[in-house]
Amino acid sequence: MINQFPKDFLWGGAVAANQCEGAYLEDGKGLSVQDVLPHGLKGERTEQPTEDNLKLEGIDFYHRYKEDIKLLAEMGFKVFRTSIAWSRIFPQGDENQPNEKGLQFYDDLFDECLRYGIEPLVTLSHYETPLYLAEQYDGWRSRKLIGFYANYCQTVFTRYKNKVKYWLTFNEINSLFHAPFMSAGINTPKHELTEQDLYQAAHHELVASALATKIGHEIMPNAKIGCMILGITVYPLTPDPADVIQMMLQDRETLLFADIHARGKYPTYILNYFKANNIVLEVTSEDEEILKHTVDFISFSYYSSTCATTHPELSEPTGGNLIKGYKNPYVKASEWGWQIDPKGLRYTLNKLYDRYQLPLFIVENGLGAVDELITQEDGEKTVEDEYRIQYLREHLLEARNAIHDGVELMGYTSWGCIDIVSASTAELRKRYGYIYVDRHDDGSGSLERYKKKSFYWYKGVIASNGECL
Repeated sequence: MINQFPKDFLWGGAVAANQCEGAYLEDGKGLSVQDVLPHGLKGERTEQPTEDNLKLEGIDFYHRYKEDIKLLAEMGFKVFRTSIAWSRIFPQGDENQPNEKGLQFYDDLFDECLRYGIEPLVTLSHYETPLYLAEQYDGWRSRKLIGFYANYCQTVFTRYKNKVKYWLTFNEINSLFHAPFMSAGINTPKHELTEQDLYQAAHHELVASALATKIGHEIMPNAKIGCMILGITVYPLTPDPADVIQMMLQDRETLLFADIHARGKYPTYILNYFKANNIVLEVTSEDEEILKHTVDFISFSYYSSTCATTHPELSEPTGGNLIKGYKNPYVKASEWGWQIDPKGLRYTLNKLYDRYQLPLFIVENGLGAVDELITQEDGEKTVEDEYRIQYLREHLLEARNAIHDGVELMGYTSWGCIDIVSASTAELRKRYGYIYVDRHDDGSGSLERYKKKSFYWYKGVIASNGECL
């Protein structure tokens, strides 16, 4: 049977350090941009960390990771995507010598994963630029960050070369345009930034990503290093050719970053755009050589789709994971207004594979919802999250269809496999996990872990390699 998942398919789940670890100043860690974003992407930053920032404690993964990894192993995880908090390793970000206690924590975490046969998939920079780099250098607007990041990468690649085979350079690298402070540590307010500023900062990140790929391949010849794109499917709202062109232009905002990571140079369409809009980037000949170090695979997040149109009066705006668009009358939406579109995942997988012929990895996908913890007749607590199971099943069936279409898909790590603090809203009530964490938006809760109905469902999916879908 061709229509099935490969035997070596990497089943698992994903979290980010800043949304789960807590211990925000423990063992020498410095502050990150997340520590001054108490209300997530949608709120204002503060000068110092404040008590209402749920990420400061997260779900206390820093102290409870052994318990949590054991639960992931019980589900049968083959891979666990997490990130290294840069400011745990270099508290300010620009030091020469790393913080040994920070390095030791990730040694212990990766050892715990490997003890259960779980491969770590590690994001090097996941929305947590050291705050010092934001305030002193204006984050990735400064070329100096390329060197600081390279030193950080060299340090962790050398330390974990025998423990980590799969790496991602930047989380949702294209999000810089939508959330410059959270995504790229750019301290200048967004409304004061020009397109030139944003493209220059993106260029610095792209060079740093390629340099990390180069350094990683030198230190770890057998490692697989990928990029990570905020993926969203865009459809034309109508068959009007103008809407199709609008879709193409909107698509390119996402594809640009994959184009450069996969092909090692800027595509003609963006060079023409720069020329037409008087955008002149500082690009050195050394930058151009570094960019040629292309990735081994392309990973992306996928939650929803949207529509592009030149006829805004025919629809209404909708949101979803940073990127805006217009409502599609043929799909439903989540409680947070993200349009649910499983078939869009199949389309996205085919589009990316047709374009690059590189292995793909779905590293974020899931349903954020308000879950109700109930007590069963046997006294056990659980969540009857049939709605989550339905969402995930429908998306995995379309991923399987894409494999049947010929797409080379490495694996699937659903987002927030254990409940974590939301990046966009800093809420805990917006839950994604198979494991319920007893912590709430007011900071209350025991932090106890409970298995949801989806825990047992996903365990069955992994055990059958997707055949039970």
